[in-house]
Amino acid sequence: MTKYLITGGAGFIGSNLARFILSRGHDVVILDNFATGKRENLTEITAEITLVEGDIRDRKTVEQAMAGCTAVFHEAALGSVPRSISEPVTSHDVNVNGTLNVLEAARTLGVNRVIFAASSSAYGNQPVSPKQEDMPVLPISPYAANKIACESYLQAYAAAYQMETVSLRYFNVFGPRQDPFGAYAAVIPAFVSSLLKGIPPTVYGDGEQSRDFCYIDNVCHANWLAANAPAENCDGRPINIACSEAVTLNQILTKLQELLRTDIKAVYTDVRLGDVKHSLADIHRAKEKIGYEPFVRFSEGLERAIDWYKAHLG
Repeated sequence: MTKYLITGGAGFIGSNLARFILSRGHDVVILDNFATGKRENLTEITAEITLVEGDIRDRKTVEQAMAGCTAVFHEAALGSVPRSISEPVTSHDVNVNGTLNVLEAARTLGVNRVIFAASSSAYGNQPVSPKQEDMPVLPISPYAANKIACESYLQAYAAAYQMETVSLRYFNVFGPRQDPFGAYAAVIPAFVSSLLKGIPPTVYGDGEQSRDFCYIDNVCHANWLAANAPAENCDGRPINIACSEAVTLNQILTKLQELLRTDIKAVYTDVRLGDVKHSLADIHRAKEKIGYEPFVRFSEGLERAIDWYKAHLG
């Protein structure tokens, strides 16, 4: 039986990934300080995991959690573009210094594979579509700059220390356990929550901005593939993880109104600073390097997500 560490394992992606790995018969250690993660995300699996409560910036805590692990899934971060714009120093400290701390702990303990949650925000507002990993990065928020800096560190550790590192550039992940509340709620759970409550959802901009939404099961599968990919493919270079399918926010609203049987209209307001207009992924490298292909398309994922939100928010 193999043991894996998931930093940020009480968050949306981390808690789903924990269940995915447990279902394959492996041990899971979760490191989380619950700054953004939620204890209720772990309720059903508390007895099956080892939980270490602490901060990724604390070296001793990270080494305690990582000891005896085969690989690290580094999901911990202060997410959200708007939060990084209002709190750039804190965002850098957690996201960049925390990641460097995780890499150093792995190097010290001889844990040779680190899979990092990178972000499609690295591409910024480049007009070329779809986004391909060899494009120049163009960060338009401190959060994007954080993630790019971390990618650079993963590539540097692969080159300097022969560590096996993988940067998975997630595109708009959604699904069960994604927080629908708060100032930084992701768009799909925020829309669903509002419609279930009979409240008009808020759209920032004209709703014609498009995203490459990727259901959480695809992301968990991609992480697992990365953990088991050939060593020569783990050089820290970014790999897009998405469905290669562009959907506008207005299209999502129309689909949600249909699925939830409501005619509640959205309220449109100003575009948020740092938001990109269009985001679509080229996923050829993911197939080549780790054997990834999405198996849950957007429409099916949306229906699955709605079922979960109905059960937990309705």
